[in-house]
Amino acid sequence: MAERAGVRIDGNTLRLDGGVVVRFVRTLRLPERGTHPLPPGLGEFPLRRVADFADRVPEAWRARGGVLLPMYLREAMWLSFAGTTEPAALQVGVGKVCAVSGKPWRGELARDPQNYVTLPRQPWLDGINSGEGTVRQFVAVPLGLGATVEGQVTGEETWGGVQLQAFGLRPEVFARWRAAERARSAPLAGGYGAQPAFAAPPAFAAPAPGGPPPSAGAAPRQAAAMGLGVGGSMRQEVYRDERPAADWSGTPAGRVFVHLVTPPEWRRITGEEPPPSPVDRAAYTRAGLPWFDHYDDEAADLSPADALKAVRPVGDWLGDDPEPWQQPSPGQVVPLKDAPGEPVTDGDW
Repeated sequence: MAERAGVRIDGNTLRLDGGVVVRFVRTLRLPERGTHPLPPGLGEFPLRRVADFADRVPEAWRARGGVLLPMYLREAMWLSFAGTTEPAALQVGVGKVCAVSGKPWRGELARDPQNYVTLPRQPWLDGINSGEGTVRQFVAVPLGLGATVEGQVTGEETWGGVQLQAFGLRPEVFARWRAAERARSAPLAGGYGAQPAFAAPPAFAAPAPGGPPPSAGAAPRQAAAMGLGVGGSMRQEVYRDERPAADWSGTPAGRVFVHLVTPPEWRRITGEEPPPSPVDRAAYTRAGLPWFDHYDDEAADLSPADALKAVRPVGDWLGDDPEPWQQPSPGQVVPLKDAPGEPVTDGDW
């Protein structure tokens, strides 16, 4: 198992070389019918390094390295890239199926179809690419039912989790980009400073971790692995890369395997209490709290991914959604302007 300097964990944030910042955000689960605004952030999922609990996780997890986070059954998440400043191409896999193209995971970038998102233009990703300005929400489901994206696309559920791999610009291209950025920001040197390109949805503070440490010497056992299926559809574009393919490095700057575990397994492995159960979405809407709508009229949306068109929602396996749906009022939908920790151990996957 190799330790790569390309990925570090900083609290609940993953930092990949090349300036890529990724946070995993808890959110409200959407109904599986209809198309909806972007749901809010409700705090970050806690992240822990697999290497710190090597005696309490399965051997396969130790071999893959990476990090782990807890998710409840049918809990939804989105990936935030806020804080990423340098151009980067980020591959996102769900059970080693590309969330953008629907193709099997591969170690290099592809353009036909595109198998990555471009940062910082893509401020977040809430689900798999369904094209026509929409994605279908990431929702947690156990392996073994066939409900994950991995199970439906490949016919097997072997990997689970989330996979990330970042590529930066080639050195000569990056040098030109940096020079252009310095020239662009020079007039602001004595004024207001650079401003962010967009406003990220506000996130609510997550509870601090607690609980007793795991007892020493306990033998590892098979953990209850989770993967990502899909829920409802929302209005979000996955942007087409406008750079020449030759601009990107052929070597990844960093990659990481994110293991998803059930709350009881999180408690057993880490000795910490998981976050509380997901927020009731009807109560959130009744309180008048915001939803979001984001649109970039200067970027082109990718076409629907053929392999992902037929992916069915987790409700087809788990039954009807037990939570009532309350539509947010128009005033609750907020239009958004176009706008060092420990190293993570990587392994074979």
